[in-house]
Amino acid sequence: MLRVRCLRGGSRGAEAAHYLGSRLGRLFTGWVQRSFQSTQAATASQNTCAADDNKATSPVPKDCPVCSYNEWDPLEEVIVGRAENACVPPFSVEVKANTYEKYWVFYQKFGGQSFPKDHLKKAIAEIEEMCNILKREGIIVKRPDPIDWSMKYKTPDFESTGMYAAMPRDILLVVGNEIIEAPMAWRARFFEYRAYRRIIKDYFNGGAKWTTAPKPTMADELYDQDYPIRSVEDRHKLAAQGKFVTTEFEPCFDAADFIRAGRDIFVQRSQVTNYMGIEWMRRHLAPDYRVHIISFKDPNPMHIDATFNIIGPGLVLSNPDRPCHQIELFEKAGWTVIRPPVPLIPDDHPLWMSSKWLSMNVLMLDEKRVMVDANETSIQKMFENLGISTIKVNIRHANSLGGGFHCWTCDIRRRGTLQSYFD
Repeated sequence: MLRVRCLRGGSRGAEAAHYLGSRLGRLFTGWVQRSFQSTQAATASQNTCAADDNKATSPVPKDCPVCSYNEWDPLEEVIVGRAENACVPPFSVEVKANTYEKYWVFYQKFGGQSFPKDHLKKAIAEIEEMCNILKREGIIVKRPDPIDWSMKYKTPDFESTGMYAAMPRDILLVVGNEIIEAPMAWRARFFEYRAYRRIIKDYFNGGAKWTTAPKPTMADELYDQDYPIRSVEDRHKLAAQGKFVTTEFEPCFDAADFIRAGRDIFVQRSQVTNYMGIEWMRRHLAPDYRVHIISFKDPNPMHIDATFNIIGPGLVLSNPDRPCHQIELFEKAGWTVIRPPVPLIPDDHPLWMSSKWLSMNVLMLDEKRVMVDANETSIQKMFENLGISTIKVNIRHANSLGGGFHCWTCDIRRRGTLQSYFD
């Protein structure tokens, strides 16, 4: 019987500790190392308890509007983001580290202003049609509030303008009957939670749990101000060494760096999610859930779901360009690993905040239905060969804002129960 333990990317943890030591001192480095060791020991202990005691968690209240344990149980209610009023984030160090050089002039020129109006209009129309299709499939759709994201704001530590409320997956994580608000890592997203507060209060009043992770100050110390990016080769080298633009100054994470499979939740250390953020989540969710760190050959890790997307019990999409360093653990556990085909999106289509691999960023409506890009015929065929019906929707202009179907949504309620897929 295989028990999945807390995973790390080989030498990346040690390199990250060395990097932190050079910036924050030997004492703090020792704390980080002990924290990682504690995480491993505690997770292994949790696995044993879950397997040996078979402890049942508290049942979700019968009428609770929030209940979701994985990415594939039958979808009943979902939040879909808004492109309205979306603004280009200012070209700060954390934005530079998460975008490609060919778009840096775009950010320098338009930071703090609206995304191109014509493009935005088309993206809004695409998402409206996506909502209509979800409703026709019998799914309740909720939307965040429109907000003026061009408004300037100031904290004691920084000044910025906002970005959007387009990607609820980035900021909200549903675990059972609990909604967790992620702290985020970009300064332009500091106040993004405001667009969702009305909806979340309604869920809370209906019986859901509501947790807000510690809000970071986003002071200069959270970022490596000299993070040396000049080329894709630099990115590969830095990622392989476990070096990221975010430091361990305070916890930070985006919810989209986590992906759920019942009792087991997988996460990557990325440009927006640090080890302190992962450790906060591990402690918060223990002992009922086990948080495992996995890593990838990714020059620019930010959000896991266009790299590693779990689409069913024992079924995962793994990006062939960004292979998972721990994939054999899934294979040994009897999981089927699918390498999706090369995306078909043309080279000249603007992807200001993402890669072409949004083609695998799909939304499962249940185990046998998937929402997929209408233009991506290759991956449609892949799903059909797996016996999964495809619901085809065109969101090509919405892709440009940084997300596919999984990013643009947060599943609030799926019809299913908490299970372990690794014991």
